[in-house]
Amino acid sequence: MAGRTARWGVALALGALWWWGVLRLVLAPDAGVLEGAVAIGGWGLSLLPVHCVPKARAVGAAGSDQWARAWRRWQAVRGRGRGAQPG
Repeated sequence: MAGRTARWGVALALGALWWWGVLRLVLAPDAGVLEGAVAIGGWGLSLLPVHCVPKARAVGAAGSDQWARAWRRWQAVRGRGRGAQPG
């Protein structure tokens, strides 16, 4: 329970910091690099894939062996496989 409360506290504090930066950029004529960095940093964090799961738990995830087989098949179709004649 304490971990969940701490996470929410950190999330709310960082959200408030982000809103402070954005509102200062919009409303204050003397806003500068600090506010811009806070706003852009928060926006950048929103692009992180936070709903990822390990490949072992992902449904339909392709393993590295499947990628290698697909690559070899693609190379063979294009005539660039191991046994292909130079053309």
